Amino acid sequence: MKKEFDREKIKTAVKMLIEAIGDDPNREGLIETPDRVARMYDEVFEGMRYTNDEIAGMFNKCFEDIHSKDLVLVKDIEVFSYCEHHMALMYNMKCHVGYIPNEKVIGLSKIARICDMVSKRLQLQERLCADVADIMQKVCDTEDVIVIVEGEHSCMTARGIRSGGAKTRTAAVRGLFDTDYELRNEVYNLLK
Repeated sequence: MKKEFDREKIKTAVKMLIEAIGDDPNREGLIETPDRVARMYDEVFEGMRYTNDEIAGMFNKCFEDIHSKDLVLVKDIEVFSYCEHHMALMYNMKCHVGYIPNEKVIGLSKIARICDMVSKRLQLQERLCADVADIMQKVCDTEDVIVIVEGEHSCMTARGIRSGGAKTRTAAVRGLFDTDYELRNEVYNLLK
C-alpha cells in the first residue's frame, strides 16, 4: 500500500536547512525552494513507500511455460540513488541483472522498473544490489540471480577525499551464479 510523505514537514525542514546554512529562505530565488524540494522528494524517494514484497507484486509480470534454462542478462540499466550516510547523490549508476529462468521469464522492462524503484530510497549500494536480487528471485521463482551495480558516489567525489572518477562495484550472487564459476564468468565477460 502506498504510503504518503509529509510534504509540510519536509518544507519546514528545508526552510530550516536554508536558514541553518546562512541564507534567507524568503529571498526571491529561495521562496519556492521548500515546496520544490518536497515535490522532488516525493518523486526521487518513491521506493521508500514500498517493501521489497510490494515491489515484487507491482512488477510481477511474467510469461509462463517457458522451458529455456539459458541465461537472461539485461545490462546498463541506468539509475541514481541517494546515499543514506550523507544523503548525497549516487550517480552514473548502472545495474546489470541476470537470471536463469525457472518455467517463466519476466518482461524485460520490469527488470528496469524494479531497479528504478529500489534505487528510489535512501540506500547503500550494497543493499540496492541485494534488494534487486531478492525481488528478482521472488518474481521469477528462481534462486539463480546475479545483480551487479556500479556507480560513483558524490559523498566521495565531491567532498571528503574528492576522488573524482572512483567507481564502486557491488554484486549480489545467488544460486548457480554463486556455485558455477563458469556461469558467473560468462556474465562478467558479457559485461565487458
